[in-house]
Parts: sequence; structure tokens; C-alpha cells
Amino acid sequence: MGQYLPILAMLVLAILFAAISIVVSKVLAPRRPSASKSSPYECGIVPGRDVPERFPVKFFLVAMIFIVFDIEVIFLFPFATVFRSLGGFGIAAIVIFSAAVFESFVYLISNGALDWGPIKQLRRSGITSPARTASSTIRLVGLEGRDPAPATSSEEAA
Repeated sequence: MGQYLPILAMLVLAILFAAISIVVSKVLAPRRPSASKSSPYECGIVPGRDVPERFPVKFFLVAMIFIVFDIEVIFLFPFATVFRSLGGFGIAAIVIFSAAVFESFVYLISNGALDWGPIKQLRRSGITSPARTASSTIRLVGLEGRDPAPATSSEEAA
């Protein structure tokens, strides 16, 4: 038990430091809220309208790809340290695992998960017609306070 005493002491000190910091912040912090303090601030630009509810999912997809390959490295490292003792079964298991991860990577690349900027524009230019625009094909979420999207031909017919 004596060997765990320093770890226990550091844990207690960390908890005490966090608790004391929170209490001191609550006691000493000035409480003068105002509209300008609670408004969003970005690079000195005052927002003129509410931001749309849409957000780019592509950033999260790239993060998920990174996590998948990070986990693959975590699984490959122990294999690399003991691969001689695993024999044929270990080699087969790691080849199947690597093939599955590589296949998912090829699928993501073929669907354009890592296409950004001009490459994305070139890839998509032959697929859609020039008459098709973002305002005519994307349904915006949270339309209150914004101009309504132009009516499509199916809405005009109804």
C-alpha cells in the first residue's frame, strides 16, 4: 500500500486544487452580465444575423477517419512486438484486420471523403447541371428571420 501513497496524494491534491479554484472563481469573479458580454464574438465582427443551423459534417468525417487509423495503429503495435510467437494464425488475423481497414479507407477515398476545395469542384462539375444551385436543392433548417428559399418547379405546380 505504501507504494501507492504518492499516487493517492497527487489525486487528493488535484481534487483539492480543482475544488479551491472553482470556489475562488465563484467568490471573486465580478457578476455584471450585459448583452454585449453574452453576445458571440468572432474577430471583432458583430454578427448581423443569426447563424444557420447547418454545419459541415465533413470535418467530423475526417476526424472519424483519423480515429479509425489511430485505433489500427494501437492494434498493430502489440502485434509487432510478439508476431514471432503468434505464428500463422496471428499473421492471418492481422492481414484480415488490415484488409478491412484498408477497404474502408478505399471506400471513403472513392466517395470523396478527403476531397477539398478545387479538387471537389472538379469532381462534381460533371455530375450536376449548371442550373442546379445550393438554394434550390438544400433545405435550410431554421428559416425564421431569413428570406424564404425560391420555390422549385414542383412547388409552383402544386
